Amino acid sequence: QVQLVESGGGLVQAGGSLRLSCAASGRTFMGYAMAWFRQAPGKEREFVAATKAIGDITFYADSVKGRFTISRDNAKNMLYLQMDSLKPEDTAVYYCAAKWGFYSGSTDTDNFASWGQGTQVTVSA
Repeated sequence: QVQLVESGGGLVQAGGSLRLSCAASGRTFMGYAMAWFRQAPGKEREFVAATKAIGDITFYADSVKGRFTISRDNAKNMLYLQMDSLKPEDTAVYYCAAKWGFYSGSTDTDNFASWGQGTQVTVSA
């Protein structure tokens, strides 16, 4: 399995930006579909964005479409989430997740076998 470590979280004012990073180690990174999920206090973990293993095919939750951008650098085994125009409702712990092989675009957490420890993002009004 791949090991994942997130970084880049913090406190930002509404309208600001943050860039999250996820460092992957272990098996071949380019063979994994990668995703970002988030979990706010008292709420279930929800899908944010994902990218297929091959090609620049990405998926986004409606709530972040146009504001967040997922990207990956297979040469560096890195996944990123650029978050712009942040809102207080974006406040959550953000998790990086990995799925080996084919990915259909499903937003179900059960599709992803490997998870990082999470990084806190807090957006103040």
